[in-house]
Amino acid sequence: MNLQDKIVDFEKIKVIAEKYRFEKKVIGFTNGCFDIIHAGHVTYLEKAKNMVDVLIVGLNSDESVRRIKGENRPINSEYDRALVLSALKSVNWVVIFAEDTPLELIKTIKPHVLIKGADWKDKGVVGGDFVASYGGAVKFIDFLDNRSTTNIIGKIIDVYCK
Repeated sequence: MNLQDKIVDFEKIKVIAEKYRFEKKVIGFTNGCFDIIHAGHVTYLEKAKNMVDVLIVGLNSDESVRRIKGENRPINSEYDRALVLSALKSVNWVVIFAEDTPLELIKTIKPHVLIKGADWKDKGVVGGDFVASYGGAVKFIDFLDNRSTTNIIGKIIDVYCK
């Protein structure tokens, strides 16, 4: 399978998820912007994959990232971000979504495990109630300290723009 084959739409991921459920595979889902992939992303996704048989990553579209992060983001296009994610061995599938939240994608996939960063513990996880309604679980992963796209952008500005 080539990298582009791991990037699928809502219709295809629904069929894929149904197949995995039939095979009794544990499906995990996480999501994010994943704008500039860094060590924090890679370790987070590896930990997420270790919790499940199959890891599906919902990727915010360019328009969605702009609404969430501001007009100067994303740095990398949705296709480039999806391609980089698909190259990671921890990621089985990537689905780009245009909404501000992945709720419709979560309802399409019906994951067994919804995985988020520990910073979401007290904020209420979108789709958490839905996943719990059929016996699924929400799990949290701690981040690596001082690893973020915002920090990387800040460092670039400090070093190259002054």
